[in-house]
Amino acid sequence: MRNTLIFLAACSLLNLSAETYKIGFGSCLDQRNTQDIFSTIKNEGLDHFIFLGDNVYGDAPWTGNLDKLIEAYRIQKTKLPAWLSEMQIDAIWDDHDYGLNDGGQNFAFKAEAQDLFLSFWDIPRSDPRHYQEGIYFSKTLNVDNKRVKIIALDTRYFRSDLKGQRNQYQPNLDSDATILGSLQWEWLKSEIAEPADLILLLSSIQILATQHRFEKWSNFPAEREKLLKLINESPNAANTILISGDRHRGALYKSNATYELTASALNKVASQNVELDPLLVDQTFPELNYGIVEIDPEDSSVKIYLKDIKGDILVQGSIKI
Repeated sequence: MRNTLIFLAACSLLNLSAETYKIGFGSCLDQRNTQDIFSTIKNEGLDHFIFLGDNVYGDAPWTGNLDKLIEAYRIQKTKLPAWLSEMQIDAIWDDHDYGLNDGGQNFAFKAEAQDLFLSFWDIPRSDPRHYQEGIYFSKTLNVDNKRVKIIALDTRYFRSDLKGQRNQYQPNLDSDATILGSLQWEWLKSEIAEPADLILLLSSIQILATQHRFEKWSNFPAEREKLLKLINESPNAANTILISGDRHRGALYKSNATYELTASALNKVASQNVELDPLLVDQTFPELNYGIVEIDPEDSSVKIYLKDIKGDILVQGSIKI
């Protein structure tokens, strides 16, 4: 049985030396589709790649067991490029690799799905994620004396029920509604308070976006407000970048000094519908895309890019750390 009282949640410290340190991001990778975008990503010379969820599609149609998810992982194992093993890899899940479309805390097979996820990503048995509920974790990189902290959230395992019809969701205003659950919230408060030159906060679903009708943090307004308050009041507020996936379109958002990069999708495009949001930098991009965060410790800068399948920049931002 998993110990739900673990607060360490896979925290590690890695010492790295580089002129710049490049982290790639992406989500929505259907094992049934071609994965040509990785040829472009390979040319980026990345040090690190993070999968942001929907890393396989194994949830529908629902059959009453996890056979389809098991098969999806089997196929994906044969498709991911071998060169990914040459760099650091991290991953979080979203609904399609969680095992249930738009699923949350009431998914009956979530513990079994967690075991499949940890096995697929070769998470060592010593890692706390094998003994806790949920796949949240943190990792600290020491990049030429710049302390870079990755905080990865689990937005599925503990999430309360959505309100409204699928793809027409309404705000859940219940006083006890949650996305992270009480234990993960306490862990996050501790993690985000630690000193860091840069925090990359990973969420499978979008945090800043409010205007579309799909899954997002603003479906739980109190949770979104609580998270943004926690970020804004932390000692690292000016140096926190939000990273998300899920939406089958890429975008860059900005609220006050905080950027959110949404990198989606790697190989599963969405409709061409225009999406508007007051926090958007430029527009949303429905074409295939991936994200880059490039850390330059020498001039204390961080550059944020969303790029298309040709490697061309769609939108960008930057901060000083």
